[in-house]
Amino acid sequence: MKLLLTSGGITNGSIREAMVELLGKPISECRALCIPTAQWGHPACGPASVRGFVSGVSPWDMSGLGWESVGVLELTALPSISKERWEPWVREVDVLLVDGGDATYLYHWMRESGLSELVSSLPELVWVGVSAGSMVMTPRIGADFVAWASAPDDRTLGVVDFSIFPHLDHESMPENTLVEAEKWAAGIGVPSYAMDDQTALKVIDGTVEVISEGHWKAFPA
Repeated sequence: MKLLLTSGGITNGSIREAMVELLGKPISECRALCIPTAQWGHPACGPASVRGFVSGVSPWDMSGLGWESVGVLELTALPSISKERWEPWVREVDVLLVDGGDATYLYHWMRESGLSELVSSLPELVWVGVSAGSMVMTPRIGADFVAWASAPDDRTLGVVDFSIFPHLDHESMPENTLVEAEKWAAGIGVPSYAMDDQTALKVIDGTVEVISEGHWKAFPA
């Protein structure tokens, strides 16, 4: 699996170019599934924002980038149907577009559904995460980013060995300052990145490349 871990999605030309490089062909020739599941775990999200992400309207435009085809994969539904039915849907696409919300909720349903095990076996599949859709790939997100009341702790999948502080200096999130990111990083216990919505991390075989037209900061463990 190839990863493009973004804070705010495909927000500039550099991030878009990095995604196309991972795909290995034009967007118009790629099949996508969008996963809105993380939104249901966050109190700030709901039917309107899920609809926006799925339909690709601004500012949720990832599913509207001109894909050959786009479908919806709702992870909470998968345990109620056979794996033989839904697994081909994932195997047949080029990219999963995974929205934000609460990363611990997404982590729970990735494990409950079996998706986490499947995607780890698909080396050519591209995972494009937004916010929590990126954070779920890290070992921990930090208690401040847990919004799902039923989360047992802040642990997530640990596919990568670093953590992410998203939406750095976002105008609607005044608490997401560099000072707060430094405090968060000091307690997270692993290497980490604070990044704004113009920044993404491209990860192939464990090698991390920062893609940015904005600002970011790396913190050691």
